[in-house]
Amino acid sequence: MPFHMRFGADDLLRCRFAVSPLWETQEAVRTLRRPDRQSHHLPWLRRIRDAAAGLDLAPLWLLMPARGHTPDFLAPPPGHPCPRIDEELGRVRSADPARAREDLALSLAATPGAAASARGRAMLDDPARAVKELADLLELAWRALVEPDWPRLRALLEADVAFHTRRLAEGGLERLFTELHPRLSWADSVLTIHHHGRHSRDLGGSGLLLMPSVFCWPDVVGGFEEPWQPTLVYPARGIGGLWTDPAGRMPDALARLLGRGRAAVLAALEEPATTTGLAHRLGLAPSSVSAHLSALRDAGLLTARRQGHQVLYERTPLGIALAAG
Repeated sequence: MPFHMRFGADDLLRCRFAVSPLWETQEAVRTLRRPDRQSHHLPWLRRIRDAAAGLDLAPLWLLMPARGHTPDFLAPPPGHPCPRIDEELGRVRSADPARAREDLALSLAATPGAAASARGRAMLDDPARAVKELADLLELAWRALVEPDWPRLRALLEADVAFHTRRLAEGGLERLFTELHPRLSWADSVLTIHHHGRHSRDLGGSGLLLMPSVFCWPDVVGGFEEPWQPTLVYPARGIGGLWTDPAGRMPDALARLLGRGRAAVLAALEEPATTTGLAHRLGLAPSSVSAHLSALRDAGLLTARRQGHQVLYERTPLGIALAAG
């Protein structure tokens, strides 16, 4: 069944991208209970197994029905492109208890027996306490499951935003939406998410927030009711190689030709990335990565372009050919 988002003239001018550490935390928690999501994240799952076992995630899992609503206030759409986790958790903690109760009730109703369970009744009887406890649990989940890998995750998410921003500039919204996910289609100023439940929403001039996600694959998620900005969450590009050591994919001949440091940088640039992102991913000093990037660019293997306050590097056709061996 389709979910239709209807755009007006003002909405076309108010589409924007953002990256959310809180959303990734929520979806990391969900991924622990979703075997269909786990194939791309096995190294991560092995690494965080003990940390996850030390958390009581049952209250969050109760609000993550197999099909249905997860409370919007647990991961509200970010107000700017890359908020800090403390900013986002602050918004959760400031949620209005009455509105949060409505959100909780809608979510609990999607799972038979959840609202009548002891934990469900406690949430509905004291929503202010539930908001505090859920925010505290999300913070613990962030520290244990996501924060250690956040530089790597953020680099991939920011590279995805850069890629699709360029697609938007080159081909407009139709090209952007049709490339984001197979379940999306665009026609007559209506974005349709297929197999997402029957729903329709006029954006009403608020525009659409687009958020790449590491942990939402294979899903595409559309939603957030008023007062939140309508949001589309889609799987980020490149998650198949997210947890792979770039050096493990580096041809030996390339290492002999360029040296292991420069070859590792070239091999890691499957998606556009910044100096800092590459340094975190490769475990190298930013100064070393910067020197390698300059040498590779001077050799015609990379290009560099500014995206906001950052410089993104990507391989030229010659660089792609060399990295492929």
